[in-house]
Amino acid sequence: MFRVIYEWHVPSEKMDEFQNVWRSVTDNIHHSVAGALGSFMVRSSDTPDKVLTIAKWRAREDWELFWQNSNPEKMQKMRAIAKRISVETFDEIEDRTR
Repeated sequence: MFRVIYEWHVPSEKMDEFQNVWRSVTDNIHHSVAGALGSFMVRSSDTPDKVLTIAKWRAREDWELFWQNSNPEKMQKMRAIAKRISVETFDEIEDRTR
């Protein structure tokens, strides 16, 4: 498995809107892009404007096909609401979550 962590700056007053758009975008990607396995979102307790979305992919190659231009059309609505700070990729070693 392969994980991608996106860091976002989401103004507090736009958090509900961002979450709704993220939910729709994530579901759309999961159902329409080969290898996309979904995502989850966490928000910093210390810095409420800092949000991470962590996507799970079957393989790096699947994500690279999706990510070809670094601003996938499916994610542009999210970028209209919040500022994407960074994107970092990880090879999953082991997942013991339930």
